[in-house]
Amino acid sequence: MSSVVRNQGSCVAIRSLSPSSSINRCSHASASSDGATCGRPAWIGKRLTCVCFKRKGVYEGIYFNITPKQEERLNRLRHRMKVYFDGSRPDHQEALRALWSATYAGKELHGLISDQWKEMGWQGRDPSTDFRGAGFISLENLLFFAKTFSTSFQCLLKKQGGNRSTWEYPFAVAGVNITFMIMQMLDLDASVKPRTFIRSVFLQMLSENEWAFDLLYCVAFVVMDKQWLEKNATYMEFNEVLKSTRTQLERELLMDDVLRIEDMPSFTLLC
Repeated sequence: MSSVVRNQGSCVAIRSLSPSSSINRCSHASASSDGATCGRPAWIGKRLTCVCFKRKGVYEGIYFNITPKQEERLNRLRHRMKVYFDGSRPDHQEALRALWSATYAGKELHGLISDQWKEMGWQGRDPSTDFRGAGFISLENLLFFAKTFSTSFQCLLKKQGGNRSTWEYPFAVAGVNITFMIMQMLDLDASVKPRTFIRSVFLQMLSENEWAFDLLYCVAFVVMDKQWLEKNATYMEFNEVLKSTRTQLERELLMDDVLRIEDMPSFTLLC
């Protein structure tokens, strides 16, 4: 990350800051302390990013260089996002079996096409048909959740918490939709220059933790379930709950003291 000096009509990065340092922001609508105004932000230097957003009526900007590590991890994540689920690939078949084993330890799976998959919340006997919206990464996300936060995963799978609806959301399909929602929110498939402040914030988190996307997925799942219970929602209201989940995630990611996924207030919901 970089600190900034303000010149008339531009913002110039002058030195790197450690991850724990505060993020320097500029107010486009007001004069700076030295009397100079930071006008319309300019793209200055190779891969220097200036992204502005409006918070409480004031335009603010964040500045950082996309480092080789950030670029490498972003490209790796983009590659994961572009992989379609292919039921004929042995590694994809193995990932499905691993998800079953992590979800139902000790319970034998009769086949990759089986009525057993409906227990997990897939729409039919063949879960591969549900991956079309988000691809193989949605399976990776579910598997990461099951292995990393097994207690939360099992609680949500079994709908153990709160006053549940008669028409509950299907767990696995909800997971695929959450992956797709996060992909849209972060806008990671765009050009190198971030178009949203959320994306800029996430890129910094990704540079600190390669598993930031997967961790954010886990947070999103527990937030979605919490919103579901608070709204006394039913299956037909799932899209509404997903929208409010995205709003909550964006709000937390923009908090000044949130520098890692683990700093998000809702991260404490995971166990």
